[in-house]
Amino acid sequence: MLRLLALAAFIWWGGAYLGWSRAMRAVLLALLYSAVMALQLTLPDGHALRQATGESPAPWLMLGGFALLAAGYGWGLSRLKQRAQPKDTAPSQTSSLFSDTELNRYARHIVLRELGGPGQKKLKQARVLVIGAGGLGAPALQYLAAAGVGTIGVIDDDAVENANLQRQVIHRDQDIGLPKVFSAEAAMRAQNPYVTVRPFHRRLTADIAAELFADFDLILDGTDNFDTRYLVNETAVKLGKPLISGALSQWEGQLSLFHPKSGGPCYQCIFPEAPAAGLAPSCSEAGVVGPLPGVVGAMMALEAIKALTGAGATVQGEMLIYDGLYGESRKIRLSPRADCPICQTTSCQTTS
Repeated sequence: MLRLLALAAFIWWGGAYLGWSRAMRAVLLALLYSAVMALQLTLPDGHALRQATGESPAPWLMLGGFALLAAGYGWGLSRLKQRAQPKDTAPSQTSSLFSDTELNRYARHIVLRELGGPGQKKLKQARVLVIGAGGLGAPALQYLAAAGVGTIGVIDDDAVENANLQRQVIHRDQDIGLPKVFSAEAAMRAQNPYVTVRPFHRRLTADIAAELFADFDLILDGTDNFDTRYLVNETAVKLGKPLISGALSQWEGQLSLFHPKSGGPCYQCIFPEAPAAGLAPSCSEAGVVGPLPGVVGAMMALEAIKALTGAGATVQGEMLIYDGLYGESRKIRLSPRADCPICQTTSCQTTS
């Protein structure tokens, strides 16, 4: 009997070493067991082969019973493991699964009652486009990447200049001359390798806006000219995309979330026409205090996180104005304009 057990051990472990499949080894063991049981049950007592295989079928029946129990237990355990695993476990950058490193990285989000695991999962699955990698775009991009937004697009046709570094802290001195989108991409990837960054080194124009916006869930506008702001607003309204828009001047910043599809006004409801030349000077003309873009850009990222996860209340239908010189903030209620050529016309076309 010991020789047979040694043979069975060789078939199982020796076969594994030789590369035999688990199924093949199981079949060989089953054949060996069947042959032994046939000898024990058919040969008369005292037969030499029966003596050589254990004299009695009782030990073999007990061994077979234990083997069946072990096999059943293993099969049941594997079934439970399969049921416990998600159906799709293929690794992907946009997967809803988190590695241990990511769970640790986002732990301060996950313990927040308003976010938790489901909120962090929404962030990982989200796709956000930031227009401009300058004063407002720089901090917004940094915090969106740090927060774990799965896919972040950034479009800008400018290159990093020395005069940018006083406030656009995503860029470094060694990045001077480099396209801003690539400088920002490098910084975001270095900060969080678990997000996907899509840089577009070109100017946003009407011929590419709709196709570009269609790939994203939320738009952040950090541009500094009204032509681009109106284009961003019109495209976002047509596609039904929420738009977070910010602006800066000297010591003051403002932001709002525009989303006519959910009942709020659009950007052009509030600013029907671009101001006359000189009334709204750019940062290069009027100046801007360095930390102010960081304050307002971080607020834009915060509003994006709330809009994507459903946490709290966003500034839709409101404009938040921050005065950095006196440390004051206030809100202004905003309403849709009945004669708005952008959102009211689009709304009529959509519902007709």
